[in-house]
Amino acid sequence: MDASSPRDLHYYEPKNGHGLKHDPFNAIIAPRPIGWISSRDTKGNVNLAPYSFFNGFCYTPPIIGFSSTSWKDSVANIQETGEFVWNLATKDLARQMNATAAHVAHEVNEFSIAGLTAVPGKLVNVPRVAESPVSFECKLTQVVQLQGADGRKANAWLTLGEVVAVHIDKALIRDGVYQTALARPIVRAGRKGDYFEIRQDAMFEMTRPD
Repeated sequence: MDASSPRDLHYYEPKNGHGLKHDPFNAIIAPRPIGWISSRDTKGNVNLAPYSFFNGFCYTPPIIGFSSTSWKDSVANIQETGEFVWNLATKDLARQMNATAAHVAHEVNEFSIAGLTAVPGKLVNVPRVAESPVSFECKLTQVVQLQGADGRKANAWLTLGEVVAVHIDKALIRDGVYQTALARPIVRAGRKGDYFEIRQDAMFEMTRPD
C-alpha cells in the first residue's frame, strides 16, 4: 500500500474511549524496556517492582526514568532516599520479574518473594538483583507529576535518575562491545501480559545518514 491508497482506519479520541477489547495505547508503543526498579525506604525496607513505562533519556549525564501510574512504594522510597537501582529483566528471569509485580504490604521484600539475591550497591544504599546481568545504580534527579494538555494533574509520576554506576556481566561484552541480544532481554508488548524477547535473529543494522 502506498500513500495514495486510503487505509481503513480505526479512529478514536481517548477521552471518549477506544472502542476495542483492550486499550491499544501501550501495545502500539511497543516494545518498551522494563523498568525493574529496586529501592529502599529510610527505615531499611527494600522494594523491587517492574514498570512498563521506562526508558533512557540522556547520554551526558546518563539519565533513565520510569513512570508510575500511581504513588507507589518505589516512588515514595526514591523520594525519601534519592537513590534507586535499575535491573535488566531477561528471559531467564521473566517469572521472577513477574512475581515482583504482586501487590503486597510495604514491609514485604519482593526479593524474597521471587527468590532473588540482593547485592549491596557500590555507590547507593540500594541492592541490585544479583541474578540480573546488568544493573544501573542511580541518584534521583527529578520526580515529576504528569499532567494533561488542559493542565490537570494525572495520577502518575515520572521518576528520573542519573546513572552513577554500571554493572555488566563480562560474558555480554565481545571485543569491547556490549551485545544486546546475548542477555535475552524481555520487553513489554501491551495488554496485561504480552512480552517480546530480543533475539539476535530479530535484529538488523542500518547505517545512519550522518
